[in-house]
Amino acid sequence: MFALMQSSRLESLYLSVDPATGLKAVIAIHCSRPGPALGGCRYLSYPDDESAVADAVRLAQGMSYKAALAGLPVGGGVAVIMRPAHVDSRAALFEAFGRFIEQLDGRYITAIDSGTSVADMDCIAQQTRHVTSTTAAGDPAPHAAMGVFAGIRATAMARLGSDNLESLRVAIQGLGNVGYALAEQLHAAGAELLVSDIDPGKVQLAMEQLGAHPIANDALLSTPCDILAPCGLGGVLNSHSVAQLRCSAVAGSAHNQLSNLQVADQLERRGILYAPDYVINSGGLIYVALKHRGEELPTITAHLSKIGARLTEVFAHAQAEKRSPARVADELAERLLYR
Repeated sequence: MFALMQSSRLESLYLSVDPATGLKAVIAIHCSRPGPALGGCRYLSYPDDESAVADAVRLAQGMSYKAALAGLPVGGGVAVIMRPAHVDSRAALFEAFGRFIEQLDGRYITAIDSGTSVADMDCIAQQTRHVTSTTAAGDPAPHAAMGVFAGIRATAMARLGSDNLESLRVAIQGLGNVGYALAEQLHAAGAELLVSDIDPGKVQLAMEQLGAHPIANDALLSTPCDILAPCGLGGVLNSHSVAQLRCSAVAGSAHNQLSNLQVADQLERRGILYAPDYVINSGGLIYVALKHRGEELPTITAHLSKIGARLTEVFAHAQAEKRSPARVADELAERLLYR
């Protein structure tokens, strides 16, 4: 565990159990130099404790990099709750998690993430003020999608020479809150949508409302398109899957899309432009961080609009240095965090 922390430069790792509610939670704080660590809370099933800790550590590092490149006065952290096979009261479990957060005295602020909801954040808020994405704060998903949309336009400009998305073929993997909101924005811009999701109901809805073309989950990555937008869980890009890609660029909302940095180099060798995930998907963090500080929507929207410019900067550096944008983004973030 200490080796994992040292290799990722993680500051702190907190574990908590509450037998009465079934809570088993991990909070990883990667860097708190810019301010309190802020990041989502995942509520997922994990095969073992080590997998939950490793997921928290990876995500916390990504949140630090994301906040740094977004110019936010917060550090990076993430919470992971191991979903039990049976829980008597979900509300009680999340209230227990709220008490865990309160013990950290403001070092970590939590938010919505995979497997959690606004209602869960409301339960946490009964025990601590160090939470956002509540009913009062609002769902960050539409704002995350807005940022990804801006990032896709910047990616299209860098790779295809135009940010006009009309008739562009965009393959969206995952139609969750962010993925579907992104599909709506792309449809409004005239893009042709290819979609997949493990929930056939979401695919059917996208077909009916957005004229999307359904693609089998196991066939989407190898389907010809201009831009692939991974919007589900992470780890979708590995040496095997990248070899199958038939796209010009990858730009989506999913966290930790790369299984490792060598995959980024493989994308570069194949001539596929990669939009670093923690840059393009920073809209959700921007929204929750600024909303938690009490900023108004126009200020938040103005900050969101800078995502495209930041990606363009990363792409320009990568092209000049003939390196993967993923490696360039990591170095830029580390320079900001540890200068």
